[in-house]
Amino acid sequence: MTNKAVIHTTQAPAAIGTYSQAIKVNNTVYLSGQIPLDPVTMNLVEGDFAAQAHQVFKNLQAVCEAANGSLADIVKLNIYLTDLTHFPVVNDVMGHYFQEPYPARAAIGVKELPRASLIEADGILVL
Repeated sequence: MTNKAVIHTTQAPAAIGTYSQAIKVNNTVYLSGQIPLDPVTMNLVEGDFAAQAHQVFKNLQAVCEAANGSLADIVKLNIYLTDLTHFPVVNDVMGHYFQEPYPARAAIGVKELPRASLIEADGILVL
């Protein structure tokens, strides 16, 4: 029998659809995608692509912490970009939030993302 729990925090944006911020099954947490929404205003953060990327990782961090984990516990990270030329910026921003060993990662170019954001990320963490 699996032990399944919904993870929720007000420190990250509320779900804007029929999903949870994360689901914990035993010692694995499945993080829903985070876009660069300010959790208080529920609006996209102002600024350039780097500002959006920072907010995405802050949002993921908040959900990880609500699950009693941290970004260091992420084993798989998926990043969705509307413009793959931003990939070097993603690497730079990730350096502020992650240390080796880095999680396994995919970077996927997509046509568009919710609320016209430029980046979204989801992941899996193991506690």
